[in-house]
Amino acid sequence: MRRLVAAIILGIQFFPVESLHAEVMDSADDGFHLKIIVEVDVPRGETYRQFLRVGEWWNSDHTWFGDAKNMYIEPVAGGCFCEVDGGQSVLHMLVSFVRPGRTIRMLGGLGPLQEMGLQGVMTFQFDDIDGGGTRVTHEYRVTGYAKGGLKGLAPVVDQVQRDQVQRLKARLES
Repeated sequence: MRRLVAAIILGIQFFPVESLHAEVMDSADDGFHLKIIVEVDVPRGETYRQFLRVGEWWNSDHTWFGDAKNMYIEPVAGGCFCEVDGGQSVLHMLVSFVRPGRTIRMLGGLGPLQEMGLQGVMTFQFDDIDGGGTRVTHEYRVTGYAKGGLKGLAPVVDQVQRDQVQRLKARLES
């Protein structure tokens, strides 16, 4: 978490990631839109189930309490994308839409975005591709007020989200 905060403060990028299509679709002082697409040679249902086991692939450097194994996603409207460590807990995002095996949408701001008062809509879409694999499309739209604007945060958040999607892909292909 400290690395992400430092990156946001300094406006630098880290975690270079190859083999996926990632793009800052738009950015402005009051928000940004990220889109990341990756394809895996794993059936859609299996890809979705692995996505839900977030504690197995999320980067522990981007947790509040230092261990991604403490994270979970409840795939129901009103469900929690949460992290619990003993008496400590955090609601990362609130699940707002679920189409099992196909789409999950969550509301909130991840990491420092939460304490900055920013809000986001994060969608993961799972589509079949030829040959039995899956295309995972991840979009994150963030909006709100931040001194100096949000435009400079977009590339940093994009890098962190690319890392997460690449880790999901690696987990699926291991």
